[in-house]
Amino acid sequence: MKKNILSIASLLFCAYSYAQTAGNPNAVTDPLGSQYYLNPYLANPAYAGADSGLHINLAYRKQWTDMPGAPQTKLLTADYFVGSRVGAGLQVYNDVAGLISNTRIALTYAYHLPLNGNGHTLHFGISGVLYNKRINIKDIFGDMNDPTTNAFNRRDNYFESDFGVAYTNKHLGLQAALPDMISHLHAEDKEAGTQLFYAAAEYKFEVSEAIPCIIPKVALRGVQRMQNIIDAGAKVVFLRNWLDATAIYHSTGSFSAGAGFSYPSLGTIQFMYNTQTAGLRNYSNGEMELHLKINLFQ
Repeated sequence: MKKNILSIASLLFCAYSYAQTAGNPNAVTDPLGSQYYLNPYLANPAYAGADSGLHINLAYRKQWTDMPGAPQTKLLTADYFVGSRVGAGLQVYNDVAGLISNTRIALTYAYHLPLNGNGHTLHFGISGVLYNKRINIKDIFGDMNDPTTNAFNRRDNYFESDFGVAYTNKHLGLQAALPDMISHLHAEDKEAGTQLFYAAAEYKFEVSEAIPCIIPKVALRGVQRMQNIIDAGAKVVFLRNWLDATAIYHSTGSFSAGAGFSYPSLGTIQFMYNTQTAGLRNYSNGEMELHLKINLFQ
């Protein structure tokens, strides 16, 4: 019995430590690729309802090579332009790594302020966020009634708030977001690998009929107790907006590449592949992501 308890405690410690970097919804060393172009609302609440109509996004991510306890991510977001310059959004994010399951639910209010009639707009957004972190007891090999496990799962859910701002026109996009504002009051307690801030800039170059546009982008992600991460890449759109290709380099030593097919009035399906960061490349050969975006009431 004592041996089982020690084994479970050791397993929980390893799973919890691993989940802080691979399974924490706040971990920014490996974000979903759709936040850069397909679904910017994922990284910044100011983009909720930035376009007319209702936009529903579904995403799934897993390691290319399957193994027990490997991280898996599932995502649902919906954002809608309500009218009178107001947007609303919903995010449901679940990430499982080892025994640890993280769930994040966010409700968003956004305000979009036109600066003139030429598409210059300021966007502001704020989200109320609920976090839930639990151990999947059914996956434990040993005593499922161990008090350490039950104590972990009896912890209260906790609430946070995200804030974002953005400026857009027909070509330029600038944005900044501050996630988990409440915990910034106690920055010394934030877990290593959690996000401190996000900022990005992009510019849309119109090219030709065959290649309607190329959109380079640079982003900076602040990370608790780690070096800040720089992302640099571009999206190229082909065939009158029907096809696109995306490539992004991350200063962690990883690389993301993807391709998407769009029917402009209905939505987009996108596949992405992410190489592992330099420190984990010997343990995994990367991750695959599948994204589906549906546009309604436009």
